[in-house]
Amino acid sequence: MLSGIVNLDKPRGMTSHDVVAAVRRILGIHAVGHTGTLDPEASGVLVLCLGRATKFARFFEALEKTYWTVIQLGLCTDTQDATGTITRQCEVPPLTPAQLRDVLERFQGPLQQTPPMYSAVKYHGQRLYRLARQGQTVARPARGIFVRHLELLEQRGTQITLSVTCSKGTYIRTLGEDIGLALGCGAHVVHLQRCRVGPFSLQGACSLAVLQQHVHAGTLSQVLMPTTEALSFLPSLILTSQQYDDLRTRQGGALSTILDTMQPLSQHACYRLCIQSQKTVAVIQRQWSPERWKLYVTP
Repeated sequence: MLSGIVNLDKPRGMTSHDVVAAVRRILGIHAVGHTGTLDPEASGVLVLCLGRATKFARFFEALEKTYWTVIQLGLCTDTQDATGTITRQCEVPPLTPAQLRDVLERFQGPLQQTPPMYSAVKYHGQRLYRLARQGQTVARPARGIFVRHLELLEQRGTQITLSVTCSKGTYIRTLGEDIGLALGCGAHVVHLQRCRVGPFSLQGACSLAVLQQHVHAGTLSQVLMPTTEALSFLPSLILTSQQYDDLRTRQGGALSTILDTMQPLSQHACYRLCIQSQKTVAVIQRQWSPERWKLYVTP
């Protein structure tokens, strides 16, 4: 069965679900899943798990992400992007790059962010965007996010271009509006591109058309990364030959014995178990209540 990771460049105008459906058709398999939704009007890196790699999607979902975004100052919309209806319009005051950077400094580090109504977050079993389309607004609890890097790339008239590196769950649309409100004029996102997800960059991504070409040419291996290789961003633990044999034959039954013989583990949530060649043979994930480790054997 086809299995592995594809770094796809999602085009604008398609939902992440649309892209998954297209890849299923191109590859002729059903087991395809993405590892972090992109807005329909956003483009860029969408990491896909195929076949038996889908059970490892959770490890890619948690990766830090980098975006490039253009923000229009002076206008707020109900969707926080250019597809929505204008809800607020203000004159944009003269702003120097130094003033902009002072405000951007406030939006770095740990933050609390309220998910937008036009999002896939569920409220009593319903997606928020469905309620929003019905004209409803409901209370949404703020969530903790982390913005590690926020840089002003360009200021042109009433538009600013930013580079944002942030944690999972960060809404760039909301961040853009909040920055605009902090500047006293409001804002919305007019362009958004995801440039990186962990080690997966836009430069290494392939389009749907290129993926189709590789399928026709029989060269899919050029863009399909083995799961064992794709997980190399996780901290590693090296198994002895005996431990590897035990893991292959007993799997979960051997895990506690293996961990008991290793040095005390730090507070990382996940590790990859490797053999001497550095090939990943399994991933373990810390479960917190009660504390234990869950084992995922790689295909």
